[in-house]
Amino acid sequence: MTPTILEKKTITDRLLISWIRCRRKAWLDLYEENKHKDWSAHRALQLDHQYKSFSALLSEAPNRGIEALKRGSNGVVGLRLKGIGPQGLKIEAHPPLLKKINLGSPWGDFSYIPVVAQQGRRLTREHRLSLALWSYLLEQVQQIEVKYGLAVSIRNAGSLDIQEIAITKKLTNELFDSLKRLYKDIRKDVSPGLIADRKKCTLCSWKKLCDEKANEEEDLSEISGIGAKRKIILQEIGIKNLSQLALIDKDDLTNKLSPYGESHKKIAGQLIRQAKVQKKLSPERLSSSMALPELNSAEGVFIYDIESDPDAHHDFLHGFVSLAKRKDGTWLLDDVKYQPILNLSNHTEEIAWGNIKRKLKSHPNWPVLHYGETESLSICRMAKRQGEEDKEINIIRNKFIDIHSRLKGSWVLPVNSYSLKEVAKWLKFEWSQKGSSGAKALLWWRQCQKAISQNNIKPKQLELIMRYNQDDCIATWKIAEWIIDKK
Repeated sequence: MTPTILEKKTITDRLLISWIRCRRKAWLDLYEENKHKDWSAHRALQLDHQYKSFSALLSEAPNRGIEALKRGSNGVVGLRLKGIGPQGLKIEAHPPLLKKINLGSPWGDFSYIPVVAQQGRRLTREHRLSLALWSYLLEQVQQIEVKYGLAVSIRNAGSLDIQEIAITKKLTNELFDSLKRLYKDIRKDVSPGLIADRKKCTLCSWKKLCDEKANEEEDLSEISGIGAKRKIILQEIGIKNLSQLALIDKDDLTNKLSPYGESHKKIAGQLIRQAKVQKKLSPERLSSSMALPELNSAEGVFIYDIESDPDAHHDFLHGFVSLAKRKDGTWLLDDVKYQPILNLSNHTEEIAWGNIKRKLKSHPNWPVLHYGETESLSICRMAKRQGEEDKEINIIRNKFIDIHSRLKGSWVLPVNSYSLKEVAKWLKFEWSQKGSSGAKALLWWRQCQKAISQNNIKPKQLELIMRYNQDDCIATWKIAEWIIDKK
């Protein structure tokens, strides 16, 4: 038990949100030392989306504090709500926005409802329970029932989605049950175990700490190809860790997975092979045929990587690295040329497309290497939007070589993910900007847009994005080079 620590704590909305995402995260937020915590761009992106959504909702800037609430301001921020929850729990919340509605309260012919910014297309449990908690505490302040809250989200082209979320008795009961379960978790001496679906860990500032624990315990989630559902299935049939999976007979595993469906049954051999490779930390070849035969006759290659804003459906940077081959068949690695093609808004796509076409036609016989299917799909969609004929789009599509697909078809690597970052890291490649990531590049882009709107022609964030994009291109080549060298 850790009562001396817990007695100083109150259950907050931030702690509840952490617990909804991951029970272990809530415990770590409360008790673990911050030196083990890494900064994540995810929170900054959330706040950026929240600011834009709330700005679109309100016709004027919100005011702050309890006095603004009593005066009847249209929007109120900076308010700390306190109250007593189930079993006498002390709870506290800082709702990001309260919006005035025309419903009487002791203050006058108005009252307030909470607002949450919804990032993503789905309304989540996190959104619903946050609204329920803010409503529960707000009722105690304004002495009137809060019947609903708002979920708002700024969308592409500036449109605002607004949903009314009913604060029902069922939702309030779910909130109380969650608060009690959260309190039970944070009173324990040790943190809860790793979350089953570790894909979510990508966004978490405790990822590195949990990665170490997963590696130490040989957690099944560390094996490429095993997600939350498959991990649970393997545990049900008696396989608890990587070593046990690496040792099981293929026919035995196939039979045990049969009741769970064909998709799990037919992947048995692949899972065992991956576990063995990760156990012995040595790659294994799947095929004796060449993985990249097109590069034998190529006089050079383009390496291509896109940076995107998924919420706006906007590819804002198309990065190309040009790499030529010497007559003796070796590559001119000391003469790598990087060209960023910017598409600062969807209105400038025609110009960007013209630059991309010129780039591809400058060496019409060079293949285009990329990592993952995104680049090929995006460039073909762009070509279609710009009126290219199907014949021309097929020519472009056939130039593209997905290094990720070729790698997985020819090798099993001792990595827990075949993402660009994980494979390149295994090959000892390092990005020039420490801690850079796709999320951080997106944050830089959002900051860049703001700077451009303030007439800053070339903000520093643009340079950071381009350097990150260039590193992604070089990382893609390093993986391709490794495949070529293993012929």
